[in-house]
Amino acid sequence: MRTDSTETNFPSESSEAARPLGWGRFFLFLLIAALVTGVDLGTKRFFFDRLGFPSGNTEWVIRDVLGFQTSLNPGALWGVGARQTTLLSVISFAALAGVLFWLRAEGGKSLLVLVSLALVTGGILGNLWDRLALHGIFWPPGYVDHIAGTPIYAVRDWILVMIGSYHWPNFNIADAALVCGVALMILRVFLMPTPKHGADSGKKEVTEQL
Repeated sequence: MRTDSTETNFPSESSEAARPLGWGRFFLFLLIAALVTGVDLGTKRFFFDRLGFPSGNTEWVIRDVLGFQTSLNPGALWGVGARQTTLLSVISFAALAGVLFWLRAEGGKSLLVLVSLALVTGGILGNLWDRLALHGIFWPPGYVDHIAGTPIYAVRDWILVMIGSYHWPNFNIADAALVCGVALMILRVFLMPTPKHGADSGKKEVTEQL
């Protein structure tokens, strides 16, 4: 005598972890990254056209607290690695490759990770554009260490913040996006860990979407 049985298959944790990115989320990633890059490049051009080549000229929004002042940074954040254009460009391309790898692995199951990676990507692209001198700015006469008419391989900054008497290094939208993106990653890692096996399934599903 043969007995038929019905077997119910439930999705495993491995199948949840392997959730594909999907075109919808990939488009969202591209949209956010492109928006950040576009706003960054647009604001750089606007304020450099408005205030001119870096000369100390400042427009205050809040006197001695927040203003606009153009400057050129040949390094990374806070001037780290100044004049190491080739090295910083290679690091930028390597970081983009790492972002795409992480996006493929985690972007399909975590919206927070996707947004943070998009912000980082937009920040990298915005500053990489400047670092490769694609902004079309050249050294004017009068700078001893530079030949007039040669491209400027430096990032354009325009946001000025004063903390008391301390002049915070000028920055731009790309820098802000990079910092926000990294902050969101830290938030994801430390404040919203994936629940252990056996935890409430509803809570697990919500966490995986963050």
